[in-house]
Amino acid sequence: MGKSYPLYGLFPTVWNPLVYLDYNNLWRKMDEMGKEIPAEAPWDAPHAAEWDKMTMKELISKICWTKAARDFATLFVNVNVTSEPHEVSALWFLWYVKQCGGTTRIFSVTNGGQERKFVGGSGQITEKIMQRLGGRVKLERPVVHIDQSGENVIVQTLNHEKYEGKYVISAIPPGLTTKIHFNPELPTKRNQLIQRLPMGSVIKCMVYYKEAFWRKMDYCGSMVIEDEEAPISITLDDTKPDGSVPAIMGFILTRKAFKLVHLSKEERKKKICELYAKVLGSEEALHPVHYEEKNWSAEQYSGGCYTVYFPPGIMTQYGRIIRESFGRIYFAGTETATQWSGYMEGAVQAGERAAREILCKMGKISESEIWKSEPESKDVPALPITTTFWERNLPSLPGLLMLVGVFTPMAALGLFAYKKGLLFRN
Repeated sequence: MGKSYPLYGLFPTVWNPLVYLDYNNLWRKMDEMGKEIPAEAPWDAPHAAEWDKMTMKELISKICWTKAARDFATLFVNVNVTSEPHEVSALWFLWYVKQCGGTTRIFSVTNGGQERKFVGGSGQITEKIMQRLGGRVKLERPVVHIDQSGENVIVQTLNHEKYEGKYVISAIPPGLTTKIHFNPELPTKRNQLIQRLPMGSVIKCMVYYKEAFWRKMDYCGSMVIEDEEAPISITLDDTKPDGSVPAIMGFILTRKAFKLVHLSKEERKKKICELYAKVLGSEEALHPVHYEEKNWSAEQYSGGCYTVYFPPGIMTQYGRIIRESFGRIYFAGTETATQWSGYMEGAVQAGERAAREILCKMGKISESEIWKSEPESKDVPALPITTTFWERNLPSLPGLLMLVGVFTPMAALGLFAYKKGLLFRN
């Protein structure tokens, strides 16, 4: 395992200016490419066919010239979509980053995707909705059959209960709809789509301590760990707002989740605590008061986490089917969102959009109101992402080499002419 360095920005600390140029160009290039991808229809991007055939691994190899930048780019993919660069379409990943506000927004804590949580937990949202709806919310009733051949849609559950309604909104991961029998059967393209969208893989790990010792060391608790042998790749401070229940939340991502799933919970805990002790340089990390983990890859009713990913070639061929209704069945879920897809924010947008589609079908709103956007929060507004002059204008590594290649012969020629007296001297 290598050394630990304080992380002051979005890139790992580097002393090699060539590596910094490579980091900066990677960030800038992904944002530039994302600008030409429509958030609502990435399959219509000018280079959609070309980028969709390419994996992110191939794109990273084209953009990055240094091993350090390639390793960081791999981590960036792992962290954001819990999958490997060789598994995902470059078009889909660039779209995913773009619709989350760009590279800086999606990767940042402050003013970014990881900034805020709900006091008391986000589960309160569904709990409060359930209270308002009374006994109409049914839990632990997996749906196995949906019949819309008659006047109403009839939904049957695994325990043989039947529910009837005018419309249905399905907000489960696409792959899980393969467990449901439909009458009439799903359209060919929808049936093919749901078989081509895997879920990401992650084990979420919570290590609780007597006190937030990292704060005494003037650390924020966020760690980016690039070591291949380390179980955790990224962490966040999960201490409650009032300073109680000190905890570090870490993520075992994709290939590492596959590699470590055979270990016992206690063995994973030991590896994680030893890692934190090494990275933070503190023996206190070895003495947690409690440990919890959630292996999302083993969850029967999600199939993985955080969201589905699009392998190469799927977005351009099947992507436009993702939000298409089927009869009186409408599809939501965070993967259908056009802003913050993969996040709770995207799930909310998708649910509201599907509800408005039904309201439109019922004649209660106009078609133009389906994609009505909610006003931005006044309490937690997203501040603009700014870049410096150098971040915008520093050359890429190949660009620098080209400049050196052009000017070096000219400088050598000038020096030769000067020495031969072919140039005037003062």
